[in-house]
Amino acid sequence: MPGTSEQLQFDAKASREMEAAYTSPMIVTRRKNALGLLNLKPGETVLDIGTGPGYLAFEAAQQVGPSGRVLAIDTSPDMLALARRRCADRPQVEVRESDAVSLPAPSGSIDAAIAVQIYEYVSAMPAALAELHRVLRPGGRAVIVDIDWASLVWEAADRARAERIFCAWDEHLADPYLPRRLAPLLREAGFEVAKVEPYTMLNLSPEPFVVGLSKMIAHFVAGRGGVTREEAAAWVEDITALDAQGRFFYSVTCYMFFAQRV
Repeated sequence: MPGTSEQLQFDAKASREMEAAYTSPMIVTRRKNALGLLNLKPGETVLDIGTGPGYLAFEAAQQVGPSGRVLAIDTSPDMLALARRRCADRPQVEVRESDAVSLPAPSGSIDAAIAVQIYEYVSAMPAALAELHRVLRPGGRAVIVDIDWASLVWEAADRARAERIFCAWDEHLADPYLPRRLAPLLREAGFEVAKVEPYTMLNLSPEPFVVGLSKMIAHFVAGRGGVTREEAAAWVEDITALDAQGRFFYSVTCYMFFAQRV
């Protein structure tokens, strides 16, 4: 995928697990908040960058109605298959394989765009934001949601081991701290940053999303940053044990940027 981090791949199994995780209440709330910030209108044309299993595209289609259009893109064929199935009865949704640095839309053709946890994977951010600026009409708006992974707080019995695991996990991203520099990048690309809202995902018990995330992290970090497969597995077991003891705690903060093309 040009201009992006290719460390994390979503095959059929990982895509199905992610699809199930996206029904978690905290992810549903984040999706609702992001779409609320975008404030879609009937008849608008929307670009969903990194649609994944297509939940956001499906909900955006409901908001723009039959006279609107949703262009949903992703780089994973397995994710795209899930999105096509989810949006099969929404003829206004077009699902295509593409990435953030080569958007498949004519210049000035998009009213609103949304990208949820996509740009933190993109290494060529100036190119990606230039593409976003190109496809949006003048005055068009975008909502970009990314996590600052330094905000992650995840209780562990062996905190030193957990810290090594989290450091290794950072390797799956192009920029694990993107929100800190996103506003100036947007302004340099020709956007006005009108609003930034934090959304903290907090759990005192392991929701499906967090369970799926722990498995994904354990699989990714094994053999990286000095983390052994056994240590990664022990960390996952530690999470289960803490939950049984009533000590589970997970928190991470997303930042929602609302920007308009100048």
